[in-house]
Amino acid sequence: MRTLSAAQADDVRQALRAAERRCALRFALFLGSPVGGRRHFAERLHAALDEEADDAVVIMVDVRGRALEIVTGENARRRLSDASCRLTAMSMATAFSAGDLVGGLLYGIGALAEQAGARR
Repeated sequence: MRTLSAAQADDVRQALRAAERRCALRFALFLGSPVGGRRHFAERLHAALDEEADDAVVIMVDVRGRALEIVTGENARRRLSDASCRLTAMSMATAFSAGDLVGGLLYGIGALAEQAGARR
C-alpha cells in the first residue's frame, strides 16, 4: 500500500482483521491501478482468492483513476446487497474526494462488516 504511510497501512490492516472477526467474511483491499477494465480487474482479484472467494469481499480502489469497485462472493452477497455496497461505495467516494483516503477506507470496511452482521 504505497499511497499510505506505515501507520495508516497498519490501521487499515487492523480494520480488515476486525471486519473479518466481526462477520466471518474474508476482506481484501487493493490500492492501485487496475490492469484492463476496473470491474473485470476487481473480479479477477476476487477470483484469485480461490476457495475463500465465496465468503470474500474485495475492495479495489484506483486512487489515481478515482475509481472504486466492491466485489462480493456468493455467500457474502447473501449478507451484503448490491444496494448496501453501492451506498457504502458512495460514502467512501465522498471521503476520498475530500482527500481522506484512510478515513474512507476505514469507514467502508467497518460499514460493510456491520451490514454483513455478526459472525454466523
